[in-house]
Amino acid sequence: MCLAVPGKVLEVEDRDMTRMAKVDFGGVVKDVCLAYLPDIQVGDYAIVHVGFAIQKLDEASALETLALFESLGIMDEEFGDRWSRAATQTEGPGRPAEGATA
Repeated sequence: MCLAVPGKVLEVEDRDMTRMAKVDFGGVVKDVCLAYLPDIQVGDYAIVHVGFAIQKLDEASALETLALFESLGIMDEEFGDRWSRAATQTEGPGRPAEGATA
């Protein structure tokens, strides 16, 4: 299944004349194209489908949707189970540096 999933914009940059962002989907961070939402800023939430931000979303709606998707197992279906996601994440906000132990 391929869903449109809400995520929080962590970073914005221009790459090869295309506005791109690092977007956090409840713990999974992916690169997203912002071509359809040129005014989106760090801290905003967007609905993302196949790597493109397609609509800005308020924080409450985004968090509610992420919680619902998580409870239904949809996040695992879209991004892999929590253990495999955690094993492949790199250092960043809320994540330990490589080699660090909890």
